[in-house]
Amino acid sequence: METRDYNIIADSGIHARPATLLVQSASKFQSDVNLAYNGKSVNLKSIMGVMSLGVGKGADVTITAEGADEADAIAAIDETMKKEGLA
Repeated sequence: METRDYNIIADSGIHARPATLLVQSASKFQSDVNLAYNGKSVNLKSIMGVMSLGVGKGADVTITAEGADEADAIAAIDETMKKEGLA
Protein backbone atom coordinates (compact mmCIF):
# COMPACT_ATOMS: atom_id res chain seq x y z
CA MET A 1 0.00 0.00 0.00
CA GLU A 2 1.22 3.50 -0.91
CA THR A 3 0.28 6.46 1.29
CA ARG A 4 0.71 10.22 0.93
CA ASP A 5 -0.22 12.99 3.34
CA TYR A 6 -1.10 16.48 2.15
CA ASN A 7 -1.97 19.83 3.66
CA ILE A 8 -4.50 21.62 1.47
CA ILE A 9 -3.27 25.14 0.66
CA ALA A 10 -5.84 26.20 -1.96
CA ASP A 11 -8.10 28.98 -0.67
CA SER A 12 -11.24 27.14 -1.75
CA GLY A 13 -10.09 23.69 -0.60
CA ILE A 14 -11.06 20.70 -2.71
CA HIS A 15 -14.10 22.13 -4.47
CA ALA A 16 -15.87 20.79 -7.58
CA ARG A 17 -13.24 21.43 -10.26
CA PRO A 18 -10.16 20.01 -8.49
CA ALA A 19 -12.26 17.18 -7.05
CA THR A 20 -13.28 16.23 -10.60
CA LEU A 21 -9.64 16.26 -11.72
CA LEU A 22 -8.59 14.09 -8.77
CA VAL A 23 -11.39 11.61 -9.49
CA GLN A 24 -10.41 11.47 -13.17
CA SER A 25 -6.78 10.91 -12.22
CA ALA A 26 -7.61 8.11 -9.74
CA SER A 27 -10.06 6.45 -12.13
CA LYS A 28 -7.29 5.69 -14.63
CA PHE A 29 -5.89 3.04 -12.29
CA GLN A 30 -7.02 -0.40 -11.16
CA SER A 31 -5.87 0.12 -7.59
CA ASP A 32 -8.27 1.02 -4.80
CA VAL A 33 -7.63 4.70 -4.09
CA ASN A 34 -9.01 6.41 -0.99
CA LEU A 35 -9.05 9.91 0.44
CA ALA A 36 -9.15 10.20 4.22
CA TYR A 37 -10.07 13.40 6.06
CA ASN A 38 -11.35 14.10 9.56
CA GLY A 39 -11.75 10.43 10.46
CA LYS A 40 -13.67 9.56 7.28
CA SER A 41 -12.39 7.75 4.20
CA VAL A 42 -14.00 7.77 0.75
CA ASN A 43 -13.24 6.23 -2.62
CA LEU A 44 -11.25 8.81 -4.61
CA LYS A 45 -12.95 7.52 -7.76
CA SER A 46 -16.30 8.83 -6.48
CA ILE A 47 -17.00 12.54 -7.04
CA MET A 48 -19.89 12.44 -4.58
CA GLY A 49 -17.68 10.82 -1.95
CA VAL A 50 -14.93 13.40 -2.35
CA MET A 51 -17.37 16.33 -2.30
CA SER A 52 -19.14 14.92 0.78
CA LEU A 53 -15.98 15.37 2.86
CA GLY A 54 -16.02 19.15 2.46
CA VAL A 55 -12.24 19.48 2.53
CA GLY A 56 -11.29 23.12 3.14
CA LYS A 57 -8.10 25.18 3.23
CA GLY A 58 -5.64 24.04 5.89
CA ALA A 59 -7.06 20.51 5.99
CA ASP A 60 -4.74 17.55 6.40
CA VAL A 61 -5.71 14.67 4.11
CA THR A 62 -4.26 11.24 3.43
CA ILE A 63 -4.44 9.46 0.09
CA THR A 64 -3.85 5.72 -0.07
CA ALA A 65 -3.63 3.38 -3.02
CA GLU A 66 -3.60 -0.39 -2.87
CA GLY A 67 -3.26 -2.66 -5.87
CA ALA A 68 -1.10 -3.62 -8.84
CA ASP A 69 -0.50 -0.04 -10.00
CA GLU A 70 -0.56 1.72 -6.61
CA ALA A 71 2.77 3.56 -7.08
CA ASP A 72 1.68 4.94 -10.46
CA ALA A 73 -1.69 5.98 -9.02
CA ILE A 74 -0.10 7.89 -6.14
CA ALA A 75 2.39 9.56 -8.53
CA ALA A 76 -0.42 10.71 -10.85
CA ILE A 77 -2.54 12.03 -7.97
CA ASP A 78 0.50 13.77 -6.47
CA GLU A 79 1.08 15.51 -9.80
CA THR A 80 -2.57 16.61 -9.97
CA MET A 81 -2.47 17.94 -6.39
CA LYS A 82 0.60 20.06 -7.14
CA LYS A 83 -0.48 21.17 -10.63
CA GLU A 84 -3.83 22.40 -9.29
CA GLY A 85 -2.18 24.20 -6.37
CA LEU A 86 -4.03 22.08 -3.82
CA ALA A 87 -1.00 21.02 -1.78
